[in-house]
Amino acid sequence: MAAEKAVQHTSLERQAYQFIILFGVISLLGDITYESGRSIAGPYLASLGASAAFVGLASGLGEFAGYALRLVSGVVADRTRLYWPLTYVGYGLLLAIPLVAWTGQWQVAASLIILERVGKAIRSPARDTLLSHATSQVGRGWGFGLHEAIDQIGAIIGPLIFSAALAFGGGYRLGFTVLWIPAVLCLLTLAFARRRFPTPEKLEVTTTQRPRAELPTTHLSTTFWLYSLFILLTVGGFASFQIIAYHLSRQGVVAPATIPLMYAVAMAVDTGIGPASKLYDSSGCAPLTAPC
Repeated sequence: MAAEKAVQHTSLERQAYQFIILFGVISLLGDITYESGRSIAGPYLASLGASAAFVGLASGLGEFAGYALRLVSGVVADRTRLYWPLTYVGYGLLLAIPLVAWTGQWQVAASLIILERVGKAIRSPARDTLLSHATSQVGRGWGFGLHEAIDQIGAIIGPLIFSAALAFGGGYRLGFTVLWIPAVLCLLTLAFARRRFPTPEKLEVTTTQRPRAELPTTHLSTTFWLYSLFILLTVGGFASFQIIAYHLSRQGVVAPATIPLMYAVAMAVDTGIGPASKLYDSSGCAPLTAPC
């Protein structure tokens, strides 16, 4: 009996790694698409006649939509349990980025960029729920860290592709048009993942879960609120890359092809840090809803 359980655990762990890596590839392709757009959105909107104020407003609205709407999409995902369909819808909105190639007005281009951020808000809670089933097999920190590391490779590749398009004289239209390739590949890979793992909840480790009654249901912990305050104050001091890139372009500080390269370097930092989240699994810490 013990040998049988060991074989079953090994099989589930292997499947969990396959699922995590597969979703990592999906996120990688998604990052190639939207991080390319984010790396050059400021200069592109400037080329269409947008002002610095509008670029800042559009990028701010996009980021707000990408995070605030998760409060809605997360609740919808939990209540309907339509995790796969919501993930499809969210990734489907990636197509808004290559569509930017055919816009001639900054208002339309900005609306498409914001629409992609809405897609991010729709897909993230549903996707992370699907991933959580697999990460229970390999460790939450390591599983999500591995996914993040693969994800960030796309965040580096995407801006490099756009930089190459600009460097070789293809212009913004070519750069955005090329992004149809990773966007479509992302959706095809997602369809394969859905077919390969239709019920990822079967990967969930149930023997180590705490009873539902032990989970906080009426209020969030002090740790959560302190951490949220820390994030608020930290992010409040940031200027978005879109507005920075806007001024770099308008002032002629660097060549347009160099701007995506700068963004790729920033994304490379995150790539190396992702796997370090394995330390979370060995620390014995609980989620932020409960103190360590």
